[in-house]
Amino acid sequence: MMFRPARTLPSRLALRGVEVLPGLGLTVPIALVATVIGTLVPVLGSALPAIVIGVVVAVIRRPTARFQPGVEYSGKFLLQLAVVLLGAQLSLGAILQVGAESLPVMLSTLTVCLIGTWLIGRALRIPSRLRTLIGVGTGICGASAIAAVAPVIGALSAEVSYAVSTIFTFNILAVLLFPLLGHALGMDPHTFGLLAGTAVNDTSSVVATASVFGASALGFAVVVKLVRTLMIIPISVGLSVIESRRAVDGRRMTARGALGLVPWFLIGFLGVAVFGSLGAIPAGPRDAMVHASGFLIATAMAGIGLSTDVAALRRAGWRPLALGAILWILVTATALAVITLTSVWGR
Repeated sequence: MMFRPARTLPSRLALRGVEVLPGLGLTVPIALVATVIGTLVPVLGSALPAIVIGVVVAVIRRPTARFQPGVEYSGKFLLQLAVVLLGAQLSLGAILQVGAESLPVMLSTLTVCLIGTWLIGRALRIPSRLRTLIGVGTGICGASAIAAVAPVIGALSAEVSYAVSTIFTFNILAVLLFPLLGHALGMDPHTFGLLAGTAVNDTSSVVATASVFGASALGFAVVVKLVRTLMIIPISVGLSVIESRRAVDGRRMTARGALGLVPWFLIGFLGVAVFGSLGAIPAGPRDAMVHASGFLIATAMAGIGLSTDVAALRRAGWRPLALGAILWILVTATALAVITLTSVWGR
């Protein structure tokens, strides 16, 4: 194997910077606009506006080859870097406090969601990568989970766009319907926070849903949501192993080989989460990392939108949306059932 000398690293980085700069000149402004939209309309977040703007630009005029390196850089590397920074949102005290109470609900809903994804997705004849993205987006944490899993399974830009848009549709419905459901069922803020943190996908939508129900439900809902984000790790590692087994025609996977499959950004995510949990990241840098993660996700979604094959989205049809609807109902029903069975309701 030939190794390039370290002394050439600055020049190689400079060349890479020149190569990706034109594409970043498209994705970063789109991300800025999407961030402003997400700030003004929190329920939208910044991921969906970034994808929509990117798709609109691509429909009007698809970026030429000069812009492609930067667009691809945004949709891949910056996406992975954003996943790493997501780990800064976690704290050990919060995890220990809510883990025992929320874990049964989270594991039950995730299990039902993944089984439903496989069975219903196959019955609807949805391509495996697209149904996987919709499944993890519904079962774990929306666009963040889709962002983490997409590079692991080699998802296409069109599949990521459709999955994010599908998840967003049911996030909007959750904000409208969940508070009404919680009040109709006589839930207290603590119980509703558990339901919202478990059954609503993106963090921004969890915040919006809990805020509509009542400010006292917000804190617990957000903590449950962040603990739920940890499920990205085992799911992504498991998918890495599955993808590898497919690639090598089913040959036996060793433990060493499985460790080698763990993507670098998931190791980084876990490392940042551990440091954050131990209090090794001061409040200022932690907040900066969280905001940077959100902006990088918006930048990545802009890149994905710019490279989206709109014709492929049209060919996907109604079936993926139907899968998202069924999974959303299953997750909500399972969360309510487990909350009832574990006697959390009415505490």
